[in-house]
Amino acid sequence: MSQAQAKPHVKVPMLDLSGQNGPLQVAIAKAMDEVIRTNHFVMGPQVETFEKQVAQYLGVKHAIGVSSGTDALLAALMAIGIQPGDEVITTPFTFFASASSVARLNARPVFVDIEPDTFNIDPQLIEEAITKKTRAILPVHLFGQSAEMDPILEIANRHGLTVIEDAAQAIGTKYKGRKVGGIGQIGCFSFYPTKNLGCFGDAGLMTTNDDELAHMCRLMRIHGMEPRYFHKYIGGNFRIDTLQAAVLLVKLPHLEKWHEGRRRNAAFYDRALADLPIVRPAVRPYNYSIYNQYTVRVPGGKRDALRQHLSSAGIGTDIYYPVPLHAQECFAHLGYREGDLPHSEAAAREVLSLPIYPELTQEQLQHVADTIKGFYR
Repeated sequence: MSQAQAKPHVKVPMLDLSGQNGPLQVAIAKAMDEVIRTNHFVMGPQVETFEKQVAQYLGVKHAIGVSSGTDALLAALMAIGIQPGDEVITTPFTFFASASSVARLNARPVFVDIEPDTFNIDPQLIEEAITKKTRAILPVHLFGQSAEMDPILEIANRHGLTVIEDAAQAIGTKYKGRKVGGIGQIGCFSFYPTKNLGCFGDAGLMTTNDDELAHMCRLMRIHGMEPRYFHKYIGGNFRIDTLQAAVLLVKLPHLEKWHEGRRRNAAFYDRALADLPIVRPAVRPYNYSIYNQYTVRVPGGKRDALRQHLSSAGIGTDIYYPVPLHAQECFAHLGYREGDLPHSEAAAREVLSLPIYPELTQEQLQHVADTIKGFYR
């Protein structure tokens, strides 16, 4: 009898938000009721309170709440003055928003291949991609592990470029002891419900230690307006809802505990899967990963078969990401061809993300490990 058949009663969804939100339901409802009672739904006092608390948590001078992680990226690019025809260097192995935010400003995303072990942008390939049109570098801290920020910053400083950190999956991630989001000029975070710190819809954050950039970021989220109804700049409507700020205020004190739960589960997988022909996540010894995903590589063309095997055992998985951005139809005009970014293309064929959320039970974790072992037997 296979392991998958041995435990038919154990179900392991890819994500189960009820385990996190359930215990906080009363506190969150009370916080939301306060917003409803005061009717201050836009830029209410909870927004400023959350911004102060999350800035303290991240160790940054300024935190600016916005409407989504995507809008954080877009507003950050607008704040530094990205114009049509400018180039922004980023990774093709990431969520769509990293590059689409550049394209929405009629600028050009320039894709640089990844390190095959960490899935993050390879800093050794960045410099050769720089042209006279390059304005910024946009590294992504993918799956909760920091990109290699020291060499990225060194290159950016040498060429006079701005570094915008896409930290959508990385709130609390550390690079050599420093939390990401305050290492480059601007950090961008997402509070989408699936993130380690998730709200009840869409919300995001921009962070910076630069007073002038902070001022521009705040202007960009309110149509570039200063004072009211006077517009020196064209911004957007990128405000965070007061209701979402209220939810995040309740959740923020629990974040470190949730990180440690994910790290504990990752350590279990690392041990349990050590002898199998899959490649476990590589975390640099000086990095602190928050494991927004636990993503393995399944070589030999067996990824989809393993995923189906896990599904038949009641185990949810996901593929982040099945098509690298340079191969997406909407970016065909950029002129990339198959084989141009081989590490990203190989990763798209092999990656599989396993359930990692902190509320997983030991029985669920063991069921995942046993089912994968059964597949290889």
